[in-house]
Amino acid sequence: MMQFIEWGALANIVGLGILVGAGLPSLFAIGVRALAGPGARGADGRVAPRRVVLAWTCFGIAAAAIGGAIMFLAAGGH
Repeated sequence: MMQFIEWGALANIVGLGILVGAGLPSLFAIGVRALAGPGARGADGRVAPRRVVLAWTCFGIAAAAIGGAIMFLAAGGH
């Protein structure tokens, strides 16, 4: 009997889809929340330095993932 579904490949696609489809927007949202969420600004009206570092780290990881995906597709996507 022929196997029509390659379960390992399907698991890879679903796992990567969940990671990229939900993970990157969540990471970006964490960065936005760190900069503008409740308690982000102190009494002097400035954002705490650790929150700024967290936000820019999240933005950098998201941008690197997007840039890497664009380079992967531009190179042929194989």
